[in-house]
Parts: sequence; structure tokens; C-alpha cells
Amino acid sequence: MLGLEEVDDPKAGPGEALIQTESVSLNFPDLLLCRGEYQESPDVPFTPGLELSGRVRAAGPEHSTLVGKRVVAFPALPCGALAEWVAVPADELLVVPEEMPSDVAAAMAITYGTSWVALHRRAQLQPGETLLVHGGAGGVGTAAIQLGVAAGATVIATAGGAARAEACRAMGATVAIDYEKADFVAVVRDLTEGRGADVIYDPVGGDVFDRSRRCIAFEGRLLVVGFAAGRIPTIAANHLLLRNFSVVGVYWGLYRRVMPDVIRQAHEALLELYRAGSIAPLIHDVLPFEAAVDGVGALASRQVMGKIVVRASSDAG
Repeated sequence: MLGLEEVDDPKAGPGEALIQTESVSLNFPDLLLCRGEYQESPDVPFTPGLELSGRVRAAGPEHSTLVGKRVVAFPALPCGALAEWVAVPADELLVVPEEMPSDVAAAMAITYGTSWVALHRRAQLQPGETLLVHGGAGGVGTAAIQLGVAAGATVIATAGGAARAEACRAMGATVAIDYEKADFVAVVRDLTEGRGADVIYDPVGGDVFDRSRRCIAFEGRLLVVGFAAGRIPTIAANHLLLRNFSVVGVYWGLYRRVMPDVIRQAHEALLELYRAGSIAPLIHDVLPFEAAVDGVGALASRQVMGKIVVRASSDAG
């Protein structure tokens, strides 16, 4: 049962920073965590929330230069981001400029970080290539569309319903396919004169993954980003051999533990793109802290376009 509770404020331990939360961005994994369906689920009770923006209010002497700075942070469960105060390892914080609104900073962190790592590090997307983005109206999908356009790719997106397809076009997709009315495999083949998409960004899985294999180009890269459809697909190795394409896993969170410099590289690149006006997150709704439960519930409706942000501080904006 998800609910709002009063608890003692955390204290920053050695190597940690104490952050006053301004905005929290909700993600589909938050819903899965609350259902106990995520790949890594903490014991209950726990505080959900994977990312936040806020201001550092205290830190040890070795991190004193962070005090007063605005940052994005990724609190480790069971003490997640949906809290007014959090204590996190100071060396994991990513500084954001004062002029960036807190809602934007929170909404960009994981979705744009995931999409940047997927497209640039894992897929090596090149200018002039064709990028197919599934779930284009969702949080990671809208990010992938904008980053694909910024990289010089031709972006095709899929979404369910006319309004969601229009949201994809508004984010920069050259073509948006309403999969409720059209077969995306046939459309992609037609648009590419039978060659297929060079990179396919798939946060959906299930049947979408299976059918994507029918419209991927020679030496294409099929990015496994998530399984919003619920079914984790499989693939026969001979299909990879016969078609000369790659299936590439994308787990952004693992880089935080194994290669944290990649997270910082992505963050700096995203800040540059934001300053240039090339990217800006689509924010579906901004809720007060008291309505955080409603925000997590809204993710289950599959009607959210972009991100839902929860404001934990009146200073956020």
C-alpha cells in the first residue's frame, strides 16, 4: 500500500551529502517496483522514486564545494527520491545550472541519460541513419526522438493513438506511426525502400521486439531498453547470423556502478544540448507532493505522454 508518511529527516553520513528535494521525476520502473515486478525489487517497506533534483544543504569537508549547488541525484532504494530530504553519496551527484528549472532537471536525468547511452554509446548512431523509436510518446521515447534528431538521424516513431502519434511529431519525429491503425513493419520497410531501420530503440519488448526483427537493416542495432509490454522476448541466434544485426542491451543504472564516468559524460553532453535548445523534456503533469501516489498510479494507465513530475518544495519550478 503506497501512502504518505512522516519520518525522521535523514542525516548525511561520511562521504554523503544532504539534499533538500525540489522535484522528483516518476518513471515506469517506479510502478513496477511498487508492484514487486521490477528486476531488482527491495524489501518492503521502501520509499520509491529513482531520480530527483534539489539543492545540497550539507556535506562533509571533502565535498564542501557542493553545498548550495543544485544537483540531480539517484537515491538508492529502499530510501528513494519521493522524500523531502535525502542523503546520498556525494560523489554520485550531477551538478545542474541555476537557470535550469527543477522540473526539467529531474525529468531529464534518467530518461535522457538512458537514451543518450543507448544511441551514442551502445548503438553508435550516425548522421543520416534511420532510427525507429518504439513507445515514442513515453518518457524514454520522447527523449530518444529528440536525441536522434539532434544526432542527424531520420526518426520514425511508433505510438498508440492519434494524440500520442502527434506528440511524437511534436518532439521531432519525421514520421509517427499509430500502431493501432498501421503495421509499423510495413511502413518502415516502405519508407526505407526495403532496407529497414539502422537502429531500433525498444523499451516495449514482447511482440514489438519480435516484429522489429522484420524491419531492421543489414548491420542494424536493436536496442533492448525495457519491457513495458510485460513479456521478455527471446531470439534464436541463427536469426542474428543470417541477418547480420545485433541485439544490444541498455541498462543505464549499471553504468553508475561499473563505469560512472559514462554517466557524467552523458550528463555533460545533455546539458550542452539543452543549452543549445536541441532537447527539452515533455512534461505531462506536475503534481504536489501530496499527490505523488496519484502520479505513480497514472503510470499504470499508459496514457502519460512524457514525464510526470512531483514537486517536493515550493522553491521548485
